[in-house]
Amino acid sequence: MHSQQEIEEVASQLLSTKDLKLVACRTLQSLWAGYGHICEIKAVPSAAGDASQQPSSFILKYISPPATNRKGPPKEGHLRKILSYQIEQYFYTHLAPQMPPSIGVASCLASIDDKSGSNATAMIMTDLNQKYPVAGEKRGELNEAQVHAAVDWLATFHGFWWGKTQSFDRSKLCRPPLEHFQQTKSTTADEGVWLNGGYTYLATRRDEYRDLCASDSEWCAPLCSPLTDFEGQTIAELVARFLAPLADGGKEGPISKYETLIHGDVKSENLFTTARGDAVAFFDFQYVGLGLGVCDLAKLFTCSLPQELLSVDAFSSEDIMKMGEGEEKFLRRYLDKLRQVSGREYEWDVFVRHWEIGLVDWLRFQASWGFWGNTEWLEGRVRSIVNDPEWKAYLERESKA
Repeated sequence: MHSQQEIEEVASQLLSTKDLKLVACRTLQSLWAGYGHICEIKAVPSAAGDASQQPSSFILKYISPPATNRKGPPKEGHLRKILSYQIEQYFYTHLAPQMPPSIGVASCLASIDDKSGSNATAMIMTDLNQKYPVAGEKRGELNEAQVHAAVDWLATFHGFWWGKTQSFDRSKLCRPPLEHFQQTKSTTADEGVWLNGGYTYLATRRDEYRDLCASDSEWCAPLCSPLTDFEGQTIAELVARFLAPLADGGKEGPISKYETLIHGDVKSENLFTTARGDAVAFFDFQYVGLGLGVCDLAKLFTCSLPQELLSVDAFSSEDIMKMGEGEEKFLRRYLDKLRQVSGREYEWDVFVRHWEIGLVDWLRFQASWGFWGNTEWLEGRVRSIVNDPEWKAYLERESKA
């Protein structure tokens, strides 16, 4: 654990670069496994002559990973966290300032990044709670107005970055944690985000996937059975390959035309809303990277939407569910907004195929890690998808291209 004095020294150091003086520091949250703290800090101008001046509120995110005596390559989970905090800082300091005010996100006032070996990082950011006073709850459901606002935020975020990611230097984007370490022998991320946004994709979840394939789960056979036409690869592996952005940006892959920047960990816990719920701001950009926007939507729909908004009750069978009225309504809202912001075309039929592939990939993670959220809806939808010969033909055709 880090002492209060240590945290306040870091806060004071960062504030001083903006001619601000620390007057109060309160820990809001300790990060998992002792990796750091999130604190609310109060500051006034250093040269303020009026002692009664009302202080301004900011957020300090201070990361100082625990020391490890492990010899050899670091554990994947530990390395993932270290890299993710560095990537989050890159996002806030380099990418977020490029975005318009319509995309609710905190601004970074000052930051430090120790690349000498401690992997310590710290950022002082604007306090989103000032404009968005309602915090999303852990594994909580959003109301309908908040869902509309979250869908609009994602469409605006994805639409803004759609096309711009083609200019990213992919040689500097971060590969899966162990692959990154094997290539660089370093626990330091280059200047960039994840090549593959999110933390659930198959390349970084191989152990869990092997456990799924060896289990008696319902999802073992449909996801893990080898396909003769693809050298023994499985549906899960074809889906993962389809969704993976190419390391060589000069090549054309099945999703290259539609790639954007995704948040990577979309859930109610990672957003604030206005009192009316008509606007949201997202935070926690540790897993921001390239991908399809539908992968963000898959987690949002499963983990944060009330099930009744997806029109689950409209189906007579709970085992197999086709797209319901509620699901389609939210998807069309997202797609209309995405087209408007980006000025690009995304055909509905193609979008739906991408959405279905995103759902299958998200279910693969949940089936191997543990289900939560709208499990009935997610499993019912994926049963419908994997049993659809036209969907399977599309996936196989695109995988051969």
